[in-house]
Amino acid sequence: MSNWRDVPIRVAPPGPGGWLRVALRGTVLALITYGCLVLLLVLRLVERPLFGAARPLTPWITQFVCRSAFVVLGIGLTVRGRPMTRNGAVVANHSSWLDIFALNAAQRIYFVSKAEVAGWPFIGWLARATGTVFIARKGTEAKRQQELFEERLHLGHRLLFFPEGTSTDSLRVLQFKSTLFAAFYSPGLYRETHIQPVTVVYHAPPGADPRFYGWWGEMDFGPHLLLTLAARRQGRVEVIFHPEVPVDAFPDRKELARHCERVIRAAHPLAEG
Repeated sequence: MSNWRDVPIRVAPPGPGGWLRVALRGTVLALITYGCLVLLLVLRLVERPLFGAARPLTPWITQFVCRSAFVVLGIGLTVRGRPMTRNGAVVANHSSWLDIFALNAAQRIYFVSKAEVAGWPFIGWLARATGTVFIARKGTEAKRQQELFEERLHLGHRLLFFPEGTSTDSLRVLQFKSTLFAAFYSPGLYRETHIQPVTVVYHAPPGADPRFYGWWGEMDFGPHLLLTLAARRQGRVEVIFHPEVPVDAFPDRKELARHCERVIRAAHPLAEG
């Protein structure tokens, strides 16, 4: 039996109408994204001297861009539950590059990403400009990660990371890795930090492969972006916020990771495990 990671999405190439949608949607999305990036960088010239790393203004620009992206693409966005207002972090299942837009549209957050993303063309620039936290997934970096998380959380930033460690085909929730949860058990965070699980559910366009919005394995970003831009009929995405939990309610990082996984999986109507 084939591994789910090896089964590709089969779609017909875009026709004339599809390429027209690619051109129109792509142009508008690029203008909004990079136009607002310029605005964000200009605003940082004022924000940084006044507020340092706190960033009380520029995340609103990021949220505007991400909400606008769903309007441009024609993808429905539904938000259920409420983002927490306490200090802490958010964890979610990971299905697609669209997760970044969906989760930023639903609340103002800062993503935690692997260090190599900072060097990616275009995406790396956007990530750095919007305050992404870059980490090296090495045991030797654990202390530095704790210090970095503590610094950002004390600024009032809510961090978001994907405990699965990779994206899926949108039909499953993988076992959560507990590595990054360890940072919240440091003396400076353990008693004051909350974690909020969030479930992201994609509903494919009518008649399309159920994995339409999934982006996983060795799939290239460009072709998947073109597929999404070209779609005549779009689907929708749900972002479901669950009650946050205090870190100190769990004896260790593994129990906390298992709790978040159970909550997220239980709310995912399509999850196969």
